[in-house]
Amino acid sequence: MTDVKKDYLDLTQLIERLHRRFLDVLRAELGRMGVKELNAVQALLMSNIGTEEIAIRDLIERGYYQGSNVSYNIKKLTDMGYLEQERSQHDRRSVTVRLTPKALEVVQRLHEAEDVNADAIINVGLSAEDLSGCADILRKIERTWTDYIRYGGD
Repeated sequence: MTDVKKDYLDLTQLIERLHRRFLDVLRAELGRMGVKELNAVQALLMSNIGTEEIAIRDLIERGYYQGSNVSYNIKKLTDMGYLEQERSQHDRRSVTVRLTPKALEVVQRLHEAEDVNADAIINVGLSAEDLSGCADILRKIERTWTDYIRYGGD
């Protein structure tokens, strides 16, 4: 196996582990906040909605979630008072969601925890340029994978 292929496989496994570890970070922060009814995926969903009013299909199309996953979590979050849903006046099949003040408070506290984590990353010797370069590389990989999905491997 060439070094590039080995590095690529290592990177794909690292991306998967980092995502799981990030969910662990969210889970730990929810625990510190005393928020027991939310899971990490629901917290991430709320964070991605932010202050927007967004159609559920847009969450799916942006690639954040799979259809059944997002539908289940939207229902749970609505039932727990974290989301408000509204059917579109123009297309009754389309449903938009927005965070309630209760959810906005949780998201704000999660953003504060992200600030602490960003500082911790800088404190271990990574610079803003390092993070920016890493983000650029990951965006290029995302674009490559998106093109592969759309157009195939040829």
